[in-house]
Amino acid sequence: MRLRGVREVWRTLGRSRVFDGLLASGVCATDVTAALALFPAGDPDRIPAVAISAVGAAPLLVRRRHPIAVALTTLALDLLHTLLGLGDPAILPSTIGLYGLGRYAAGGPAWGISAGTVVMYALLSLATAPGPLYYSAVPVLLPLVFTGAGAFFRLRGELRERRRQQVAESAVRAERRRIARELHDVVAHHITTINVLVGAGRTTMAADPERAQEVLVTAERTARAAMTEMRQLLHVLRAEDDGEPEDHSGTGAAALPALVEQVRGTGLPVGMEVTGQTAPLPAAVDHAVYRIVQEALTNTRKHAPGARVSVRLAYLPGAVEVEVLDDGLGRRPGGQQGGGFGLGGMAERVALCGGRLQTGPRPSGGFQVHARIPVPEPREPAVRISAPWSREASKENL
Repeated sequence: MRLRGVREVWRTLGRSRVFDGLLASGVCATDVTAALALFPAGDPDRIPAVAISAVGAAPLLVRRRHPIAVALTTLALDLLHTLLGLGDPAILPSTIGLYGLGRYAAGGPAWGISAGTVVMYALLSLATAPGPLYYSAVPVLLPLVFTGAGAFFRLRGELRERRRQQVAESAVRAERRRIARELHDVVAHHITTINVLVGAGRTTMAADPERAQEVLVTAERTARAAMTEMRQLLHVLRAEDDGEPEDHSGTGAAALPALVEQVRGTGLPVGMEVTGQTAPLPAAVDHAVYRIVQEALTNTRKHAPGARVSVRLAYLPGAVEVEVLDDGLGRRPGGQQGGGFGLGGMAERVALCGGRLQTGPRPSGGFQVHARIPVPEPREPAVRISAPWSREASKENL
């Protein structure tokens, strides 16, 4: 509770209006106290000195919204203080005003006013303290230092905001690439399957109507599956809660047999082999395995029709391997040429999971897609042993 109270107080003090109010009050109290100490009671200069000190802190309340006006006002009060013969002015308000000038005003006017202040201080120094100018060179150049400090913090804040925007834009671009991969996987696979099934149904309709009807029913189911996945993807896009997990149901390693059976129904001979002890995979790895096989089968149907395909899924200690081989001779896409998301999308999925992907022609003919993705081994929970008689010993250890 105490920590929460401290945070609330710090958050309140961090508000610009509250901070500027406290700053102006502190400057006013400091300058008025100094004026009362420097000018004893009965001194005719005491009242104007105290008045200038009190008035000089008031403009600091609006130093963020009107930095140029605040800087000019505090500098004019410094000049008035000197011309009235009240001695050296209380430079704290003008120092804060010059800092705010560099922090919140544009570069050109800020540096112009700062340079004019240097000239004013140099003339005042020559008029009030005759002698070599280099004796007072450091105080004269201080306005440039204060304005430069404000400009430095303004630039740092702009760079921080720019980095934040770049991170947000990078996240948006990454999300767009992910959506493009999802759209490619869904549309390319299902539309290719529907195209093959409808073509097969058209050619067999006259000779074997029952077979044609089966093919058309399969095409209808594939279209429904495509609509379901598209609806899920649109649901993710429309979700207002950024923390809502993606729904990858039906697109994991457990769904590979159904995918292979669906592709086999289009006339592409596909065999599948699963080795090792099956185990639940992380969601990202499970989804990547399914999409890799789906994309590889889609590429085979598109670029090597009639080829024989074998799918191998191997559960290894600390990793999972998926391999799709075919013996076709058709040309294959070389990655993301022409803006495609086939093999390039595979590589990006595997890389995001920390794995390796190998694709290319086989020495014996055909094409190979091989991915190995690391899978963290589940840790056995530690067994806690407690006994009634160990309570005192635990207190002693603490």
